[in-house]
Amino acid sequence: MQELLKKLHPLERRLLPKIKENSTLSELVALTGMKEVEAMRALQWLENKGLVKIQKYSAQSLILDSNGKEYAREGLPEERLLKALSKGPKPKEQAKKDASLDDMELNVSLGILRRSLAIEIGSNLTLSITKNGKNLLEKGLAETKLISQLAESQPMPIDKLTPEQKYAYELLKKRRSIIKVVDEKDWKLNFAPEALKASRELSKDKAQYADKLTPEMLKEKKWKSITFRHFDVSINVPERNTGKLNFIDDTIDFIKKAWLELGFQEMEGNMIQTAFWDLDALFVPQDHPAREMQDTFYLEEGYSEEIDPRILERVKKTHETGGDTGSTGRKYAFDKTISQKLLLRTHTTVLSAQAIAKIKKSDFPAKFFSVGKVFRNEAADTKHLFEFYQVEGIVVDPNANFVHLKGYLDQFYKKMGYQSVRINPSYFPYTEPSLEVEVFDKHRNSWTELGGAGIFRPEVTKTLIGEEVPVLAWGLGMERIIVPYFGIKDLRELYKNDIEFLRKAKRFIRW
Repeated sequence: MQELLKKLHPLERRLLPKIKENSTLSELVALTGMKEVEAMRALQWLENKGLVKIQKYSAQSLILDSNGKEYAREGLPEERLLKALSKGPKPKEQAKKDASLDDMELNVSLGILRRSLAIEIGSNLTLSITKNGKNLLEKGLAETKLISQLAESQPMPIDKLTPEQKYAYELLKKRRSIIKVVDEKDWKLNFAPEALKASRELSKDKAQYADKLTPEMLKEKKWKSITFRHFDVSINVPERNTGKLNFIDDTIDFIKKAWLELGFQEMEGNMIQTAFWDLDALFVPQDHPAREMQDTFYLEEGYSEEIDPRILERVKKTHETGGDTGSTGRKYAFDKTISQKLLLRTHTTVLSAQAIAKIKKSDFPAKFFSVGKVFRNEAADTKHLFEFYQVEGIVVDPNANFVHLKGYLDQFYKKMGYQSVRINPSYFPYTEPSLEVEVFDKHRNSWTELGGAGIFRPEVTKTLIGEEVPVLAWGLGMERIIVPYFGIKDLRELYKNDIEFLRKAKRFIRW
């Protein structure tokens, strides 16, 4: 107990001696003379020490309204009338004058007293008090008692009224401006036995404890004779929510850093693209199902004529006959107006196509990456989003091969926390070979597909670069990569902006 007393803050030492087993904050403020904020701070420190439980509550209480305050001074109209009649029968007007009533107060009083059988009205409107009225006057009206109690006390909680007070309240609440109901908010305090014991000890303990060591104490060596308050450094303190990056932005920064460390350059580009760069340049047939409205977001009446005519012509020949790529092409009539349609990019591979179209032989070898949003016209569910981030990468290198492709994927996924990567054959219109990339998710104890990869076909590379050179390429869904790390099972949860989750989301650091 003595060790506890030495740790108490001055505010706690001031408050504890005044506590009772069941107190309220407002009661302690009145008893101690402390400001409410000081008392609450002391209570929170005591709560951290396990000495009190603080519970917020609200209740309705009674206070006097304007007429009630007047009646507290002068008495209720009916009571004043009874007192005037207690001296003997009187004509109505005389009784009104003796009781100092106005017409409305007289009429209200007559109604109340007649219902209570407290008065009688005789001939010539003579008023007289009955035996029942004398008893009421002798015992005192319940309404008068309640008004007097409210005049002398703090607001009176309705749930703590006695039966007699409840009866008086029911009568008075029907009358104008006598009693007002207010919503009273306070804090209930349930003190532990140790707190009550500490309260008794503090009443006897007159010791003074210093909170800090000052230069004056050191200079004059006063610290040797001063008792310092003990500080508990293990005590819980309120959590502070500081500003930080959104966990998605934090993850994107990490991914960008991972590729930069591997010697890649970042690609950037518009989210609105032409069908030419998004699909045609990548040798996707113009009648491919992926181009349909149900899969792609097209801009209404959106067309662009800003396509390099030389590249457009080469791509057209490649689609129709294979051009000079050694391929037979797609064998259909290429429509340039379809190429001009504007759409929301369906993959960031559009940036790869634009990058290799600008590259020169003197730039070999070159490595590019991007992390950008892509859009698919499909329903969102636990495993799919219509707007998501794609991690794109290409390596343009005459000496690159399939082994290098697998190596880059292994390196990236290890940085993202996956130790086991495997590939399966697949098909994409612009790569050959084409691969699906799977990683082993130790949280689910299963293999999960996380993206596609491959080597660009000659119909893409020779058409855009001018010569056939190996281009390793991959497009990986970022959200699927990171959900195990954040403990999320539904992709839609990533973008719900749950404040509590955003505050607690950990930084993307290897696990």
